[in-house]
Amino acid sequence: MFSSETFAQSHASTGASSAPVYQPFLKQLADGVSADRLETDIRILAGFENRHTLSDTTSDTKGIGAARRWIKREFEKISEECGGCLEVFYVNGTVGGENRIPEPVQIVNVVAVQRGTADPNRVVMMTGDIDSRASNVMDAETDSPGANDNASGMAGTIEAARVLSKHQFPGTIVYAGLSGEEQGLFGGEIVADYALENNWRIKAVLNNDMIGNIVGINGVINNTTARVFSEGTRPTETDREARIRRFTGGEVDSPSRNLARYIHVMGEQYIDNLDVMMIYRLDRFGRGGHHRPFNDVGLPAVRIMETNENYNWQHQDIRTENGIEYGDVIEHVDFDYAAKLTALNVVSLAGMAKAPAPPSGVEISGAVRPSTTLSWDALNPEQNPQLEGYKVYWRLTTSPVWTYGRLTGNVTEFTLENIVIDNYFFGVASVSEEGYESPIVFPGPIGSFGD
Repeated sequence: MFSSETFAQSHASTGASSAPVYQPFLKQLADGVSADRLETDIRILAGFENRHTLSDTTSDTKGIGAARRWIKREFEKISEECGGCLEVFYVNGTVGGENRIPEPVQIVNVVAVQRGTADPNRVVMMTGDIDSRASNVMDAETDSPGANDNASGMAGTIEAARVLSKHQFPGTIVYAGLSGEEQGLFGGEIVADYALENNWRIKAVLNNDMIGNIVGINGVINNTTARVFSEGTRPTETDREARIRRFTGGEVDSPSRNLARYIHVMGEQYIDNLDVMMIYRLDRFGRGGHHRPFNDVGLPAVRIMETNENYNWQHQDIRTENGIEYGDVIEHVDFDYAAKLTALNVVSLAGMAKAPAPPSGVEISGAVRPSTTLSWDALNPEQNPQLEGYKVYWRLTTSPVWTYGRLTGNVTEFTLENIVIDNYFFGVASVSEEGYESPIVFPGPIGSFGD
């Protein structure tokens, strides 16, 4: 009888390795993220005093209007430095008659698009939130610097653009500052609709919401872990797809879950002293984030954030009561930690944009056979000139990560001999000539990243 260790050794000897090729370029990108630049940007954003969705839009020094105009200027400066490589614009929508937005107001998002050289409509996206809030969610006047929630995530998105815009990628990278998060996730909804209307084929949304705090309300101080929240079954799943999932599995293999696994691998390979925790949940209990509107329309999206939150420093008026400090102020942000999580985004975005598109049309067969066969559609060679071939993966059904993998060459079907379909979960990734891999795609509609 084989033990798990013996099984792993036996497959390693036949070339069944799950580790993607190490890419020095990605390590260089990670090392290029600057904690000092992040500190500067977080201080500027916090210095607008109040970025509430309903706050001042005309002042040049205070309110959400000043903040979004500054963000747009920063993206434009980055674009100038790379010879106009970014398309920078606002994506707007009017919202009113809601519990937290009683009167009509413009929700203004700032978007910067770095077009891919081969497949400009294939998109990976990083987002941060522009707005902030005080204790009363309807209070648009009280100072609410929102240094960690979410100047940290917004500054990280700007810094990612600085680092990645120096290079070209086959796929498109989008950097977005989203508004209206505290009032109801409206900015994400507006941008998700815009993406669908403009035929963006979104393969990943990395939402960064609070990436700068290391001091937890539980007393833990930790700068070596990060959380990635990902949804299992998509809300857009049809009855037919649910019936397929019941018999084939896939509850933990949605594209969002396999996106989280991709980020986990990137963290292990390229970010020093960081353990990426995959949380199998859409978000924290009773909380929400701007990845959800993308999930709501069936797009792969995750939330990246700190592990140890301090609720006294979130959604609070700045004050001291009974010796306890309240408020989301700059003194509570760890800039080195924010740089570490920004670098995690950078290598994940770059890896996906460098790789070919995730395979589509992935199917599996092997009932009552001593082997498992996976098949998929050939990728468009014009959109994926870097394609070398594909890689099939498998893991025990109780394993959170992909354990075994085998390169197939540039084929559209591959059989794993003496690997019984009933005992494992399976998936397929595309691989570039340089060894960059796409996220892994679970067979059937449950795991599809879309065409």
